[in-house]
Amino acid sequence: MKYTFMSKWPLALACLATFAQAQAQPAAEWPARPVRVVVAFTAGGTTDLLARSVSQQLSERLKQTFIVDNKPGAGGNIGTAEVARAAPDGYTMIVNSVGPMAVNLSLYKKLPVNPLTDLEPVVQIADVPNVLVVHPSVKAATLAEFVALARSGKGELNYSSTGIGTSSHLAGFMLGQRGGFTATHVPYKGAEALKDLLAGRVQFMFATIPSVIQHIRTGALRPLAVSSPQRSRSMPDVPTVAESGYPGFEAGSWFGYFAPRGTPPAVVAKVNAAVNEILRLPEIERQMVQEGADPIGGSSEAFGRFVRAEHDKWKVVVRDSGATVE
Repeated sequence: MKYTFMSKWPLALACLATFAQAQAQPAAEWPARPVRVVVAFTAGGTTDLLARSVSQQLSERLKQTFIVDNKPGAGGNIGTAEVARAAPDGYTMIVNSVGPMAVNLSLYKKLPVNPLTDLEPVVQIADVPNVLVVHPSVKAATLAEFVALARSGKGELNYSSTGIGTSSHLAGFMLGQRGGFTATHVPYKGAEALKDLLAGRVQFMFATIPSVIQHIRTGALRPLAVSSPQRSRSMPDVPTVAESGYPGFEAGSWFGYFAPRGTPPAVVAKVNAAVNEILRLPEIERQMVQEGADPIGGSSEAFGRFVRAEHDKWKVVVRDSGATVE
């Protein structure tokens, strides 16, 4: 019996080696076929533009097609849930943003998935600060003048956002809370918020820099402050809200790659390394900064910690704002 038991060890070890090789093989060969990159928002938005720019570079670097697939709806929840439920084989990923990943868990009464536990952070692409912009008819050239105007009650101030619970909505609420004034929130669906601001039907908005930078350059909108901790490389002359009298104010947008939980670590590491290399390319860095995004990169672990910290921050803001979506 002893001899028989011992004789099985080589066979058992061989089986384990074969199993380990089978498990490692897909990651080693990845990507062996096209990779689907979901965007949970419509084409042409900031998330979509960043996803297409970086995914094109991934296609060239990893010698395989990365196909961007827009799956908008429910504040990004539809596309997010689809990827969270996908096979964790590295062939379905998502470029996602602050709303679906850090805000919606507190905003929506019920979600089909938990993005914090069902998705794997891969790499952060960029920070995209919100910028407080006003219609030229608003008689304020600085944030201090704007807050004074808002407190004075001279004329009703309305602000637009891209939807209830979005960073543009919550940033406006935070400013009113910190500045001691009230303004009427007017939620829109996506780009309609900017159209009414340009037409003067609302007076101000926190918007992502890429969505308004051309209107700022033409004078159609006036920038007062950015919501990031440091000044944006895209608009270095525009002060931050924090340095304009409201320390600690931070309400920007950010974007990064995520994969279904359980995706092989080797695949996560491969994408992380490739994206970090891409973000260091002078032409990519220059393009992003010119369009209003600050390239970030870094490790997947650091990105995961950042996402959880963002969730904790926005949970308090959503609670204080009273915002909720069925």
